[in-house]
Amino acid sequence: MGSFFSSLQRTYTQIVPPKPKFSVDQIPDLTGRVVIVTGGNSGIGYETIKALLQHNAKVYMASRSRDKAEAAIAKLKDATGKEAIFLELDLSSLASIKRAAKEFLAKERELHILFNNAGVMWPPVDWLTKDGYDLQFGTNVLGHFYFTELLMPALLAGVESSPDHHARVITTSSFGAYMETLNYDTFKDGPARRKKMKEALYYQSKFGNVVVAHEIARRYADKGIISISVNPDGTAAICTSASQEDHGWNATILYPTPYGALTQLFAGTMPEALNYNGEFLIPWARLGKCRPEAYDPKVGERLWTWLEEQVKAFEASQLDTSA
Repeated sequence: MGSFFSSLQRTYTQIVPPKPKFSVDQIPDLTGRVVIVTGGNSGIGYETIKALLQHNAKVYMASRSRDKAEAAIAKLKDATGKEAIFLELDLSSLASIKRAAKEFLAKERELHILFNNAGVMWPPVDWLTKDGYDLQFGTNVLGHFYFTELLMPALLAGVESSPDHHARVITTSSFGAYMETLNYDTFKDGPARRKKMKEALYYQSKFGNVVVAHEIARRYADKGIISISVNPDGTAAICTSASQEDHGWNATILYPTPYGALTQLFAGTMPEALNYNGEFLIPWARLGKCRPEAYDPKVGERLWTWLEEQVKAFEASQLDTSA
């Protein structure tokens, strides 16, 4: 009975969080910082970029659609007087991820903050990535894993030039991370995956985000990398996900969209967040805890190994094609 009430309290305090103590006005000057925000042309990604530009960061908006990104960049320039830079990135395509990372690394030696913000939510179950993975897991987890690993040289260079001697990887999860663990039979198409509800596949991907973020912290902490996963807030995250645009559904917004950006902005910019490496933050900019399995080193090691195997297989296929 105690665990039931504890779970109920956790649910309530995240869906109806207390008044935020953190505001974007507290973000320090970010002059000289290079930042990437994936999926930044709308929703909480857009609000994240807006706040970063207002504090003088150099921001790359990594998005699929050039037209939508350029429209958002123009709107942001009107609002802030600063201009974000478009980086074409489709996280459902490993080839696109590799091209995007290569393009960025050709322009920048250092990366100080990576916001793994983009996400797909509740598409039809039969939708897959271009490489044959479940669309939600392939985009939200595998795509961001590959992008982060390709950018790690720039992140490590960012550690050296950052005033606080750290670079940060901030991964947008959700409250859904509490709802599922990992079912490896569902990462690619097959009978087990097709028996799953699209909602369960989404929750699995959000749990995967927390596991990978924790594992990045474990593997790279001694090199100065801070990795934090966040639940931005349930309603804002849902209402601004890619699936609203692509799959035609609606939800009720209980909080203004800028609220959804608060927790990840705190994690990505504030000095206090250096104390939260490997942790899971909840609305608004508070330390939380995901389900216990997210912190199990065996769970993290297994998922990391699987992700590395997928990347190696893709890289090998690229070599075969070019040969």
